[in-house]
Amino acid sequence: MEQKKTVIVTGFEPFGEHAVNASWVAVQELEKLGLGHDINLHVAEVPVEYQAVQSLLPSLWKQHLPQLVVHVGVSGMATTVTLEQCGHNQGYMRLDNCSFCPKSRCCLEGGPDCIHSVIDMDTVCKRLNSSGLGISVSVSKDAGRYLCDYTYYTSLFLGEGRSAFVHVPPLGKPYSAEQLAQALRAVILELLELMEHNKGKKHCLHDQ
Repeated sequence: MEQKKTVIVTGFEPFGEHAVNASWVAVQELEKLGLGHDINLHVAEVPVEYQAVQSLLPSLWKQHLPQLVVHVGVSGMATTVTLEQCGHNQGYMRLDNCSFCPKSRCCLEGGPDCIHSVIDMDTVCKRLNSSGLGISVSVSKDAGRYLCDYTYYTSLFLGEGRSAFVHVPPLGKPYSAEQLAQALRAVILELLELMEHNKGKKHCLHDQ
């Protein structure tokens, strides 16, 4: 019998002008929907604090041994569901919810400047936009040098690229929590499918 896949999906706590964080609301809605009976879904709320991310993420990866970790964040500028391709190591100047900022201004001293997800977000985006989902999806290569980018980079490093980051617009601008949850579900199933497909491709090369 095939083992169930494990997927962790996180959202963030409120910060700044986001008194309700659309990312966590959408992730809680996603938890109600589930990802199907063959996938274990774990959700977690991430504090908007650099130090909390540094302790929480390694424990999530270690405890659940997920195939994929998807972080969801809110962007006041987003009008689409935005797939982030990479995380950045340096340039963290903004204070977090504890008024803290890393002295080094980076996630991982000596780490690579940029880590890309193993998943090609352009492919995921094209598939979703032609799927009749009814929600616009776009791709970005700059997650904003705040907790979203910081979390993504840390997770990409810990999971050797088996991570994704999705920015969602604030609730009602234009999508409801339910619509965002549907979109996240479609995104995650597409991400898993692509990972499967890529794994298969590597085996083929191996066999020849």
